[in-house]
Amino acid sequence: MSAPELELLADPAHLEREVARVAAEISADHPDGVTLVGVLKGSVVFLADLARHVTVPTLVDFVAVTPYDGVSGRTRVVKDLDQSVADRPVVLVCGIVDTGFTADFLRRHLQDTAPSSVRVATLADKVARRILPLTPDYRALEVPDRFLVGYGLDHRGRYRNVPGLWGVDADAVSEDPDRYVADLYGAGPQAAPGR
Repeated sequence: MSAPELELLADPAHLEREVARVAAEISADHPDGVTLVGVLKGSVVFLADLARHVTVPTLVDFVAVTPYDGVSGRTRVVKDLDQSVADRPVVLVCGIVDTGFTADFLRRHLQDTAPSSVRVATLADKVARRILPLTPDYRALEVPDRFLVGYGLDHRGRYRNVPGLWGVDADAVSEDPDRYVADLYGAGPQAAPGR
């Protein structure tokens, strides 16, 4: 029997098309080059594919922050840029933008380093959870208010390497982090082609 409420939101072919589209938009907006700044760790797969599709000179760097927990309301940078982005256009690459707190915090943090511009790109835009009025400049997918795994997104380090982007039951995966292993790494449910 399949795990509860497992839904394929985007198969690898769909992701490939959307990443190529986002990369074309970024390339068109930055003809002289761009620095892509990935937010560790959820953006890594998206960033790698995005960078391969960008057609202008590109630097890649990373930042990491403490997770937003909704309680303390405090976020801090735990890994900062390794190179200066002063006077360079920057695109902050996120795995998910949901409440907007982390993306807004990092956008402001990067603006303090004097780049020529800072834009935000996200794999998954979870608009239903937005608290801050932040709209990503580039988004691959608008997604429903589901817990997401696959294509770099995880639960307790699991599922990052699963092909495609999947919605899972948040309570089920919290109760048993391995709940979806058999379905996502085995011959689990199949979605309609082209999705």
